[in-house]
Amino acid sequence: MKVVILCGGMGARLREETEFRPKPMVEIGGKPILWHIMKHYAHYGFTDFVLCLGYKGAVIKEYFYHYILHTSDVTLKLGGPNREMVFHENKDAENWTVTLADTGEHTLKGARIKKIERYIDTDSFMLTYGDGISDVDLKKLADFHHSHGKIGTVTGVEPRSSFGQIVQEGGQVLDFIEKPKIERSMVNGGFFVFNRKLFDYLSDREDCDFEIGPLETLTKEGQLMVHNHTGDWACMDTYRDVTHLNKVWDSGKAFWKVWP
Repeated sequence: MKVVILCGGMGARLREETEFRPKPMVEIGGKPILWHIMKHYAHYGFTDFVLCLGYKGAVIKEYFYHYILHTSDVTLKLGGPNREMVFHENKDAENWTVTLADTGEHTLKGARIKKIERYIDTDSFMLTYGDGISDVDLKKLADFHHSHGKIGTVTGVEPRSSFGQIVQEGGQVLDFIEKPKIERSMVNGGFFVFNRKLFDYLSDREDCDFEIGPLETLTKEGQLMVHNHTGDWACMDTYRDVTHLNKVWDSGKAFWKVWP
């Protein structure tokens, strides 16, 4: 299955970073969060990507156009009539196919998905946002989707609070947990799987949203199932999130790094 990643939003709440680059290109550990998301999918064998570009989409295009140059050793022969560039074999090179689709700077998510319909040549496909990371088992997600026969599957996750949790007893602090999970609460964590029938619920008008409208209709028709994920998940929505996720990566405890 192909993996569609929504990469077109402006990331207004992350203006410190997104004034110069699109949100999926904000870095964790020196790599764009988009790279981390794609590595996650590739670990489970999903290596054919369609990126829905919008705000500053050229930055993402240039990143992948120069990807081999930036990640490989290169020998350059300068001057003379036989100038050449030789890329040396990189055993860690990504075996990905990446389609970079311009879907409009101000287009809402539903229309972005509709506009890449021509690139989906299978009965089902995966879909996610360009700012969420998790340790969800994507193979199990795909298997669950194909087992129930409905149009869509959404991954439900347990979010973390923005505030530290104080564990106390008799007025004494016993523990302080930063970003604790909010118990008994599931939210849309992205990591969807859909049948092609989803496109019938979308239009290519710029104001066609995704969660408001199409997902609501699928829900009313009983065509949306949830895959409950009790592991870890995070969304990079603010500069504080960027700082936190970089600290987690630097500590060597990045929960989303499921690849070797």
